[in-house]
Amino acid sequence: MTSRPLPHVVVVTGTDTEVGKTVVTAAVVATVRAAGLRVTAYKPTQTGVAPGEPGDMAEVARLTGVATSEGVRLRAPMAPRPAAALEDTTLPTLADHVGAVTDLAAHHDVVVVEGAGGLLVELTEAAETLADLATALPDAGVLVVARSALGTLNHTMLTREALRHRGIRQLGVVVGAWPDEPGIIETTNRDYLGGLPEGLLGAVPLGAPSLDPEAFRAAGPTWLPGVAQRLGTP
Repeated sequence: MTSRPLPHVVVVTGTDTEVGKTVVTAAVVATVRAAGLRVTAYKPTQTGVAPGEPGDMAEVARLTGVATSEGVRLRAPMAPRPAAALEDTTLPTLADHVGAVTDLAAHHDVVVVEGAGGLLVELTEAAETLADLATALPDAGVLVVARSALGTLNHTMLTREALRHRGIRQLGVVVGAWPDEPGIIETTNRDYLGGLPEGLLGAVPLGAPSLDPEAFRAAGPTWLPGVAQRLGTP
């Protein structure tokens, strides 16, 4: 596994929806914060949440104690473009998101950007994706959140291939919800992911979001040793 330093912008994507992107984003933020660095998180598009309700960035803030922000919020629990169409709302442009992240990066050592759904979900009216955003951001890399169960290897390899095809730096894979009692499928999947060139950065245990925030912040770096190592922490 490569041990290159963590880039200025860490883009968190998933092999699918509901794989644990938000809790992994929070764990990355907690790990960076534990290293004494200035960190924040940004979600370009939050769907499935009404105005005033806590979204993914509120959950990251609750677990880590770090200020976060989002680009746009849509009510329907679906991909951004159809969700925006239902509300007759115009989505922010790619330049809008690049500008927001650039502004955050000017005041933080690391900005963690959490995507919506998978890598190629369209974020803008021009059909630009999280992959396009990662390409447009200087000093950025993508962290892939994967399941532990059957089917994850195919989904992970497809996501990696899409990243490689676009020349996007791959930071590694994190298992988003590691079971309390893993079986042979989970353990062999973990071993396979660990053998990839960019490697397995860690695994967040199932139920981690239910921890007390103080306990979550303390445990985050232990779940993601591959991230901690790139920050120069034990």
